[in-house]
Amino acid sequence: MVACSGDVPTLETLVAVDLLLTHFEGLKIRVVNVVDLMTLQPPSEHPHGLSDSEFDSIFTTDKPIIFAFHGYPWLIHRLTYRRSNRGNLHVRGCKEEGTTTTPFDMTVLNELDRYHLASDAVDRIPRLHGRAGHFKQFLRDKLIEHRLYIARHGEDMPEIRDWKWTR
Repeated sequence: MVACSGDVPTLETLVAVDLLLTHFEGLKIRVVNVVDLMTLQPPSEHPHGLSDSEFDSIFTTDKPIIFAFHGYPWLIHRLTYRRSNRGNLHVRGCKEEGTTTTPFDMTVLNELDRYHLASDAVDRIPRLHGRAGHFKQFLRDKLIEHRLYIARHGEDMPEIRDWKWTR
């Protein structure tokens, strides 16, 4: 399962899901977009909070969760520390890395991009481990291609800039 919060993390999550579904036939992935972070807390902590059963029905009790967040990862961990599946939660977020660069490169520098998210998913889905080698090399190659392209052109690759959901 993948979850996201924020406009850029949501876009990168959707592209990561598209990459995974393209490369792994029959894979099923649940995407949860969290608009109100306070829903991650129980109702005893915030009026918008989800009950444990509601939270578990959305986020599951036993599946890996990759959470892409536009802020600091520790915030998501703090908001979910009482939840039953917190041990399977992996959050990608702001690492305060960056410089004057392209918008997509900022996500790469903070490891919040589509390629890092897809790689995280593969690492956490046991049934993909035996057939993920070529895909993970593909992701590494895309990061190298990205780096070379922005060094030469000073802008993001067209496939990054112009990506559209087509499923």
